Amino acid sequence: MLIDSHCHLDRVDLKTHDQDFGHLMRACAESGVSRMLCVGIDLEAYPAMRRLVDPYPEVDVSVGTHPNEKGGQEPSVERLLELAADSRVVAIGETGLDYYRLEGDDASGQQARFRTHIAAARACGKPLIIHTREARADTIRLLREEDAAAVGGVLHCFTEDWETARAGLDLGFYVSFSGIITFKSAEALREVARQVPLDRLLIETDSPYLAPVPYRGKPNAPTYLKHVAECIAELRGLEVERLAEATADNYRRLFDR
Repeated sequence: MLIDSHCHLDRVDLKTHDQDFGHLMRACAESGVSRMLCVGIDLEAYPAMRRLVDPYPEVDVSVGTHPNEKGGQEPSVERLLELAADSRVVAIGETGLDYYRLEGDDASGQQARFRTHIAAARACGKPLIIHTREARADTIRLLREEDAAAVGGVLHCFTEDWETARAGLDLGFYVSFSGIITFKSAEALREVARQVPLDRLLIETDSPYLAPVPYRGKPNAPTYLKHVAECIAELRGLEVERLAEATADNYRRLFDR
């Protein structure tokens, strides 16, 4: 069975699933997805997301504020720890750095927020979910400075080079690949996916974003995870069942599930 290590179920377009969340959950199970991690990106939407997935024990959650989120409640270590006390919360994040649309002094604000999340993760002993875009050097630097290796985590939706992946691996992090791995333009990324040790590899959809080929450009959902698994299995010369088994084992080890 497959495990989707990163998705946003509260943002999936239910119009493609009969406008019914229960139907989406059944479709995920029928597509071979046995577990999902629904990732928080802001504190305002978190309570509704948590209520949405509450009846479904196959859905884990995380709590955090995405580096690009603006205008909402700024997370504190204390608030993150309060939410992370929930047994369904398996990780802190997503957090990290995103300089793609950097404005003004956003870099310093993002870095301060990132440090807050790392401090919370260390305090509660739960791993981090890291988002990094055009900020690879600062992302690795802050992970080192704040001793994120004490809790580990995952570099999610990985799109960087092997040097960055290796730096994350050296800190005890896992590397997760999304539907981007199936894109025609992603040959360099596919080479990274060939090199990541099998026991440190995760797969995800990041749905509703980044639908894999052959659904690129359409709303994504965990039901498409098999296309990511099939692509990586082929790259590595593995049966897809072996890839699914290995990544599921990795997920359970990282998130204590």
